[in-house]
Amino acid sequence: MATLLYRLGRVAFRWRWFVTLLWVAVLGAVGFAAAKAPAAPDDGFTMPGIESQRAFDLLEQRFPGTAADGASARIVFVAPNGEKVTATENKAAIEKLVTAAADGAQVASAVDPFAAKAVSKDASTAYSTVTFKVKADDLSGAAKTHLERAIDTARDAGLTVEVGGDALATQPAAGGSAEAIGIAIAAVVLLITFGSLAAAGLPLLTAILGVGISMSAVLALGSAFGLSETTGTLATMLGLACGIDYALFVVSRYREERQKGHAPREAAGLAAGTAGSAVVFAGLTVVIALAGLSVVGIPMLTKMGLAAAGAVLLSVLISLTLVPALLGFWPNAVLSRRERKKGMRRPNGENGGSRWARIVVRRPIPVLLLGVVGLGAMALPALDLQLGMPGDEAKSTSTTERRAYDDLAQGFGPGFNGPLTIVVDAKKADDAKSAVATVSKEIAATGGVVSVSPARFNSAGNTAVFSATPATSPTDEKTKQLVQTIRDERSDIESKASGASFEVTGTTALNIDVAQKVQDALIPYLALVVGLAIVLLLLVFRSLLVPLKAALGFLLSVLAALGAVVAVFQQGHGASLLGVDQTGPIMSLMPIFLVGIVFGLAMDYEVFLVSRMREAYVHGDGPGEAIVSGFRHSARVVVAAALIMMAVFSGFIGAGASMIKMIGFGLAVAVLFDAFVVRMAIVPAVLSLLGNKAWYLPSWLDRILPRMDVEGEALSRKVPVPTAGTPTAPLTPVP
Repeated sequence: MATLLYRLGRVAFRWRWFVTLLWVAVLGAVGFAAAKAPAAPDDGFTMPGIESQRAFDLLEQRFPGTAADGASARIVFVAPNGEKVTATENKAAIEKLVTAAADGAQVASAVDPFAAKAVSKDASTAYSTVTFKVKADDLSGAAKTHLERAIDTARDAGLTVEVGGDALATQPAAGGSAEAIGIAIAAVVLLITFGSLAAAGLPLLTAILGVGISMSAVLALGSAFGLSETTGTLATMLGLACGIDYALFVVSRYREERQKGHAPREAAGLAAGTAGSAVVFAGLTVVIALAGLSVVGIPMLTKMGLAAAGAVLLSVLISLTLVPALLGFWPNAVLSRRERKKGMRRPNGENGGSRWARIVVRRPIPVLLLGVVGLGAMALPALDLQLGMPGDEAKSTSTTERRAYDDLAQGFGPGFNGPLTIVVDAKKADDAKSAVATVSKEIAATGGVVSVSPARFNSAGNTAVFSATPATSPTDEKTKQLVQTIRDERSDIESKASGASFEVTGTTALNIDVAQKVQDALIPYLALVVGLAIVLLLLVFRSLLVPLKAALGFLLSVLAALGAVVAVFQQGHGASLLGVDQTGPIMSLMPIFLVGIVFGLAMDYEVFLVSRMREAYVHGDGPGEAIVSGFRHSARVVVAAALIMMAVFSGFIGAGASMIKMIGFGLAVAVLFDAFVVRMAIVPAVLSLLGNKAWYLPSWLDRILPRMDVEGEALSRKVPVPTAGTPTAPLTPVP
């Protein structure tokens, strides 16, 4: 492996013009294909294998056209100063708004709340639903403006008017100034780490190129494979993260080889052969984690995982070819200013990383206990984890969607914002209407159900749908229990309904089912990615205990990060500091995202850090000195990579949406815990306690496993370190 990549690095350095133009051509070709490709169809969010999805599919089949996902606006009216919405002036203002809304462009219908009996018992609140013929993204500006003007007219009449739904929903900022600050911090970290603008800019340049190719490929293949810009979100995030990391490690190793006295082309080859080998295996662990997302069984998540895996593989290829090629153009520019002015000097024996490693090696038990106990304490809130899908209730009170949610909850009850949809299949019933009436009556009598709506039949008269309003809010644990109770009583209810069957769906039930399916898939997903990663790390480090230690450390950091997310976003500790207006359940996909993304980054740091320890051990250092040597060469770069990722992820904390805040916070905290607590403290402490046993591999297994030579042992024999004096030859241009 090391020898092959060494040759590849030298070839890329030598043929730098060809390699660079080849990548530019790839970007141009894929970009052209993306521009000419038809838009990908929007398949929406589907979750095969759950009851909510089966019921929704039945609705589409039996009620053709009614399941269309056109935009809607739920307009909520609240009478002023204790008045009633049924008062003459208030009623006239509401009816005027409904009439005006119905005349708007792209409007399918506007419901009169008085005709539909959509008025609260105390007559303080009413609502009207305006449905459009197109999706929210396809609404014209004129259609939105027309509805907004009608709403303003009702407000001028003295009514409090708020709007829920997706038609006029505000789009929260993705990060704003905080995200820009995060990127700026990343650039500063690179500049401080390398002391060179060229060295700082090269990882950013190659990472951006990789992301550009990845996203263009997603758009180009969108219509053929059902990919979209949403599918490429994870690919963009991880392509940028891994692209910076991988290029960072190759450039850092190149500078180190130059310090040893190697010529530029030789240094590029050695960097590709050693750091490049680590990049390959680190990239493979990320690919395993992302491809493993298919285990969850969500088509959209599977596509996102595979697209992101492709982006990571592309980052690996770029770091092995384009980075050495660009180093060929500027072989000396990536060196620090002092090195360019005074010539290369050999690195001294001590730095901050080696000094910290010596402290850990001398006192491994206190460091280990402090790290494990600290992360264990942070993980405790994860025991209270509740999964769900936060809706308007999680938005800021400054948004009209949140105020509409609160007004409806106050006027009609907390469960009104999350009604359950009951789909009754009476195709086999002798008397369809009687059977549906029986199902409706039984569900209405279930504890926790406030009311049920009249049943609505399809044109064939063999299927009906009605709503059941819970007494509790959509995210309340009692609502989840109610859904389970109705389903548990299904057999008894259906036996009374003479041949009819029913299923529970709706947004609330869908969120509950998705959360349960994701929770059930989490353990198999963890077992798959961790198991495969252990096998891969076994090949890299040729050790039984090092891969096990890496996997256990990752699990500890992920649980601690999940505990921190629960503590802030579910339990509310410090939520106000992050601008979180309302606590609630953790987004259903958050644990899966956290495991997949953090696993990839954690294994990056593990491979780069421990591979240098393994390299020193193979070359003759004792166990303790190998740890110090690994930290001397890798700690600074690993810290820089972790700080960059934390800065980028922290930018999302400044977003307007609670879910985006949650993702940014969770990923930033996870990188903090894994890089600085697990990899920088727990890993060296455990390796120090294990000593030579850390690198033990049974002889029979040693004979079976292929030798990957990640540490570059073959290269050290083939390319000896120059034996010249401490100052090397003057820096000269590369031919």
